[in-house]
Amino acid sequence: MKQQLQPLLSLPLLLILLSHCTGISAQGAPAASPDAGPVADAPAPPGPTNVTKILEKSGNFNLLIRLLKTTQVDTQLYSQLNDSYSKLTILAPTDAAFSKLKSGSLNSLSESQKDQLLQFHLIPDFLTISNFQTLSNPVRTQAGDQFEYPLNITTSGNSVNITTGLVNTSISGTVYTDNQLAVYQVDSVLQPYGIFAPKPLPPAPAPAPEKAKHKKKASDDSPVAAVKSAAGSVVCDLSRNGLVSIGVAVVFAAAMFL
Repeated sequence: MKQQLQPLLSLPLLLILLSHCTGISAQGAPAASPDAGPVADAPAPPGPTNVTKILEKSGNFNLLIRLLKTTQVDTQLYSQLNDSYSKLTILAPTDAAFSKLKSGSLNSLSESQKDQLLQFHLIPDFLTISNFQTLSNPVRTQAGDQFEYPLNITTSGNSVNITTGLVNTSISGTVYTDNQLAVYQVDSVLQPYGIFAPKPLPPAPAPAPEKAKHKKKASDDSPVAAVKSAAGSVVCDLSRNGLVSIGVAVVFAAAMFL
């Protein structure tokens, strides 16, 4: 019996021994160094806001994107937004807005006019919807001259109405906004006078009127003086003839009484 129990007792002892050795091995293994392996690079800071990518993501501004690229205004905007102090608001016409233009009117514009048309849709300031209430008309755009490129904006509650004198429209949605750039959707292309209906320049101020000159007295040789002289002679002759007639009458009357 003793010989049969020995193998049964040795098996539990063997398991205990193995588990004990495994624990010692785990405790003695060196911990992995926290510096082991390559360290991931920190994410690069974001670059300037890309206006064309914002418009592409919206998917409703294909004609505007094409115009931005052909005039290279997209490069201008990228550089402009690279300056953290630069603020910008874009009034972005949709594809449907461009379809309202007269057929061929956009293609008939020169490159300079296309550039100015885009600049007319850019306000050099960051504006929230509530900020539009604080603007003074005419609103300054990047097109410059406010005589040929007047832009007037009025608000009524959350509604922002825009007029150029040729077009009336309103902001119909917010495409993008952060603390530097705001992009708003408009449903008509903003047509300025300077491109689509040039106005004549205002007239120059009239010169100051000259001081009235004193009239000269008519000279003795003038026709008026001659007439006056002749009239005076006639009066004198009549006076003399009258006196002579009176004298003759008196003498005749005296002779009758004698």
